[in-house]
This record gives sequence, structure tokens and C-alpha cells, in this order.
Amino acid sequence: MFYIFLSICCSVAVSVLLKLAKRYQIDVYQAITWNYSAAIFLTWLFFRPHFAGFQDAPIFTYLSLGVLLPLLFIIIAASISLTGIVRTDVAERLSLFIPVLSSYFIFGEVLNGIKITGISIGIMAMLCLIPWKQKRAVRRRSTNSWLYLSTIFVGMGVIDVLLKQIAKFTAVPFTTSLFIVFTLAFLVAFLGLMYMVFTKKMRFSWPHILIGWVLGTANFGNILFNIKAHQALASHPSTVFSIMDIGVIVAGSLVGLFIFREKLSRLNVGGIILAIIAIVIIYFPQIFNF
Repeated sequence: MFYIFLSICCSVAVSVLLKLAKRYQIDVYQAITWNYSAAIFLTWLFFRPHFAGFQDAPIFTYLSLGVLLPLLFIIIAASISLTGIVRTDVAERLSLFIPVLSSYFIFGEVLNGIKITGISIGIMAMLCLIPWKQKRAVRRRSTNSWLYLSTIFVGMGVIDVLLKQIAKFTAVPFTTSLFIVFTLAFLVAFLGLMYMVFTKKMRFSWPHILIGWVLGTANFGNILFNIKAHQALASHPSTVFSIMDIGVIVAGSLVGLFIFREKLSRLNVGGIILAIIAIVIIYFPQIFNF
């Protein structure tokens, strides 16, 4: 449980750092770019990747994750700035329904009534999170909120599916695959950074390297403690997943509401409650199998 607690803290810390970025005029793109350099170093330090067995490695999956990870990180940062930590964290956690749906449409698994119920409640939760009631002057913000939250919901789900694909490729250890993905993500983000610097669309800032390393340490901590939690509770993966997702939603909500004074409507609060119910239904279907 201690590892789960640490993973939740690291996950919420990432959201808090991205929330503070706008307040302190931090260039999110530069911070995200250098975040991956820290992830590369820490992955090497803690997991000592072994480069062997790449004959049939899922190269396309590696490349896809290398592009999607920094891209979605930027979208998450924008969403936190626009919609807040609470809504963004819930959208991230509800993305678990994408792998569930992919198992049905791609891998031919059967969706029973309980899983369909959980997915339906999860979709209702997403709809409840959107700030529908807006004044005319900020109606565009409402539209952007919908786009950001739905993109995170789908994008995180796709990334989860791709990560599960590389985890199934046992010829290469999963931690080694993570090292490769982080390296590709850094290269993609760094090339984008260099392009914007040379075209004078962005001014390079050395302090952002340190900021990115702090962000990367929190991001890697989430992954490290997540893996250790699964190792410590190897026979109870559903427990780890559910406590992790619900814990991030609850902790993110408390931080957003009481520290950053984010405003939530009753509908939004209802959405958070529905999200927790949906997660429990998906991870523990036997509870509802009367």
C-alpha cells in the first residue's frame, strides 16, 4: 500500500507542477522535453535495461508511443491550465475503458453486462465533468474543455493499449522497452524544440532544463512505484489499479478544490462520484454479479 501511496503522490505532483507552470510563466513545452531526459537517466539507473532480442520487437509501437507521449503530455498541461486538475485527472483515469473496449473490438473478448454498465457510467461521468454552463464571453472555453478532456480520455486509453502490447512482447523486458520509448519521446520533443528555437518561435531557456528534471523525476516516480506496487501485490492487480485510479481522483480533487480553489458544479461532483463507481465496477465485477 505504501508504494501505491507514493505513486499517487507522484501522479498528483505532476499535475500540480503543470498547474503552476502558467502562474510562474514556465514554458511547458521545454519542461516536458527535458522531463524525458530525466526519465531516460532514471530508467537506466533503476532498471539497467538489457538490449537483446530485438529481432521481432514492435518498432512501430515504440515509434507511436514516442510521438504520442510528448504530444499528449502537452495536451494534458493545456487541459490542466484550462479545466483544472480535477477534471483532467478524472479524464485520465477514465481512459481505462479504452483498453476494455479494445479487448472486445480487437482481441475478440466478450463484454458482459457488468462491463457494459461500467463503461456506460464512465461515459456519463465524462459528460458530467464538462463545464456546460458558461457565459457567452467564455463559450469558446467550454468547447475547448470538451475537446481537451475527450482527447485525453481517448489518447491515454490508446497509450495504455500500446503499453500493454509492448508488455506482451516478452523477448524484451518491459523496462527496456520503456527506456526505448522515453528515448524516442525525448528525440521527438527535442527536434520540435530545436525547430521552434531556430525559427524564433521560442526562446531557449536553461532554467527549463532543471524544471524539466523535477517534472521528469515526479513522472518517473509514478511509474517506478506503480511497478513496485504491482510486484508487491502480484496476485491482486485489480486492487492496485483500482486504488491507484480512485486515489488519484480523490487526491487530485482535494488539491484542486482546496489548494487551487477550482470551482466545480454539482454536476461535476456527480461526475467524480460516477467515475469512482465506474472504476470499481470494471475492476471488481464480482461485487456486482448477483
